[in-house]
Amino acid sequence: MPTALVTGVSRGLGLAIAGQLLAGGWAVCGISREESPAWLALAAAHPGRVEWRAVDLARPGDVEEIVFGPWLARRPVHALVSNAAIAYDDLISNLQLPPLEAMFAVNVFSPMALVRGAIRNMLLHDVPGSIVHVSSVTVETGAKGLAMYAATKGAIEAFSRGTAREWGSRGIRSNCVVPGYMETEMTATLTVEQRAKIHRRAALQQPTDPTSVAATVAFLLSERAGSITGQNFGVDAGYR
Repeated sequence: MPTALVTGVSRGLGLAIAGQLLAGGWAVCGISREESPAWLALAAAHPGRVEWRAVDLARPGDVEEIVFGPWLARRPVHALVSNAAIAYDDLISNLQLPPLEAMFAVNVFSPMALVRGAIRNMLLHDVPGSIVHVSSVTVETGAKGLAMYAATKGAIEAFSRGTAREWGSRGIRSNCVVPGYMETEMTATLTVEQRAKIHRRAALQQPTDPTSVAATVAFLLSERAGSITGQNFGVDAGYR
């Protein structure tokens, strides 16, 4: 049974991704700051196939040791899904370094540390692997107040392409899924008018369905996507 490490599993898209992978026969090792009732219910529905650790991605210097130290050192990890992220929303003219640095720690530095740990694990156990990062449509479209957030996701897209080039010869693939606007906690601060404007821009005139994003992630981790690497896949209801 292949094992996938998934970040941000307590709610939203991370929870949906974990559910899709469990339905597809994977074992899931989830990390988040805390366990939610929904995550506990998902774990209870799949006994013996779910593990969890509390990890604070705001401390990237500790992440790799916590995850790939005693917990996962002796078992192969076949896939990494870097989903967890935070947003620092503000106009560029109001930019403050402390929240910017905190966002880069969670959105860029910790995912990079996890990729390093995952690659070392895959090489140690001599298994091909797949890495999927969750990016954002704002990298390509831009959005008022989201320039700093988009910069973190743009950095991850560049890092993913480099990973694909660097480790493809060892059977390790790396791709990004690029969702549009979803109804999640991260977008909960948007007004009804702002949501309506976003939905009107999308070809499907609706928010992006997290289930569709999760299904795309699951496909990219599977052997059916064995020739796909270094790519960005938009799942955005036709927003771009």
